[in-house]
Amino acid sequence: MYKSILLPVDLNHESSWEKAVPFALGLAKSYGAELHVIMVIPDFGMPLVGSYFPADATEKAIKQIDKSLSEFVEEQNLPKADTQTHVVQGTIYKEIISAADRLGCDVIVMASHRPGTQDYLLGPNAARVTRHAKQSVCVIR
Repeated sequence: MYKSILLPVDLNHESSWEKAVPFALGLAKSYGAELHVIMVIPDFGMPLVGSYFPADATEKAIKQIDKSLSEFVEEQNLPKADTQTHVVQGTIYKEIISAADRLGCDVIVMASHRPGTQDYLLGPNAARVTRHAKQSVCVIR
């Protein structure tokens, strides 16, 4: 049923992956699917803000996060042969959807934080991905 699974994570927030990783891994094993683990680096926002960072700050961050993501895959015992890592920069929900389309993913498995009063059902990124993605989205609480 599933050939390719996208798993967005934020390595700085365990809640973004602690329950989603075992679920995505179970799906991948059940269907023999490849697993794509992605982390999105948010944009600086206004160009004025970005001008205060060194010119190579983004490239350095991407390299470091890519290394950390590879270590994460190893620590979580994800199958190296069937797991690819991706680091992208931009608006979180847009980059998740774009990656799912570009990589030909069948399903997106992502965690959602416990809702606050401003997020009645899902976190803002999970809600946007669920609304706009062409793929099935499995939100793990």
